[in-house]
Amino acid sequence: MSRSRLSILRLLYGLYAWTMFVALGAAVLPVLLLTPRLAHRRAIVHALARGVLKLAGMRVRVRGLERVELPCVVVANHASYLDGVVLAGTLPPHFSFVIKREMSRVPLAGTLLRRIGAEFVERQDRHRGARDVRRLLRRAARGQALAFFPEGTFSAEVGLLRFHMGAFTAAARADLTVFPVAIRGTRERLPPGRILPFPGIIEVEVLCAIERRAAAEHPVVLRDAARAALLAALGEPDLAARESDVDAMSGLDV
Repeated sequence: MSRSRLSILRLLYGLYAWTMFVALGAAVLPVLLLTPRLAHRRAIVHALARGVLKLAGMRVRVRGLERVELPCVVVANHASYLDGVVLAGTLPPHFSFVIKREMSRVPLAGTLLRRIGAEFVERQDRHRGARDVRRLLRRAARGQALAFFPEGTFSAEVGLLRFHMGAFTAAARADLTVFPVAIRGTRERLPPGRILPFPGIIEVEVLCAIERRAAAEHPVVLRDAARAALLAALGEPDLAARESDVDAMSGLDV
């Protein structure tokens, strides 16, 4: 197949995929607005996420999901905008996703996230960020299952970025088990800096739980254990710069 023809096919597929994502999202929004119970709204979005990935030709292979014991804290690597959709369609529909506050202002996506009980966290304003962390700690203490992308963002360079401490502080203080989740293939399906996605296989692997005694020592120990597990599972470079754990000690780094 010629390169020009392949480019045309990729363009047509990309337009189809985005049209489907937006159309289905817009169609389900009124249902979410009219559905009173949070559990039902989460179940709807769980089914929607699975459906759109399948219709887009993105086969999701899942391993280790039986390991998840609720309530808990899930921490996953972040490589693409598809990661949130993949986790929403993979994890049981009981999780609150912890997301940077900028996403709350994105049309359609912000409303969908609010309706499924997403927890928005401020990263630019330290005072508001601290308030958001205290809210997360209260949620965790009440047994709410939380899902984090502890890198907070993703980069064009392949590898694992520095982890923020919010997930691990919440898990340690609420005595919740941490499950690292390795996501593979989303970078290839929708690379950073690209607009159009590609079809293909995505793998999600729930790794073994981090032992509870790690949390008893310090949240930093939890973070390092989860990070080491993900680096080993992913086989990617460690992109974290060497830096002190001053923010980690305060528990305000989310």
